[in-house]
Amino acid sequence: MNKVFLIGGLVRDPETKVTQTGLAVTRFTVGVSRGKDKGSDYISCVAFDKTSSLIQQYCAKGSKVAIEGSIQTGSYKDKNDKTVYTTDIIVNRIEFLDGKKPDKPAPVADEPDDLPSWLK
Repeated sequence: MNKVFLIGGLVRDPETKVTQTGLAVTRFTVGVSRGKDKGSDYISCVAFDKTSSLIQQYCAKGSKVAIEGSIQTGSYKDKNDKTVYTTDIIVNRIEFLDGKKPDKPAPVADEPDDLPSWLK
């Protein structure tokens, strides 16, 4: 089973791009505390489609979020032909613990179950 739960804050504004097929992809980093005086981890996250749009709408640097997702690892060759290894959390569900619009409750976003397997 590959399931991850995180609660933390965005360390910078989310960045959204749209693929050639029109799919919105948002990348962001969440700072997660290890506990009192133990430091933090900075975790790369990726969201797609509707969840991507909601993150762009409701989140900014400092926003607090709860994330449910899965770990995805990968690798690529950089310009010097060196292998770079990556680890991302693929966001399946996000809950906004605060939002840009405090007069309205922030929504909870779930990704649809019918995403292609390479996006899960």
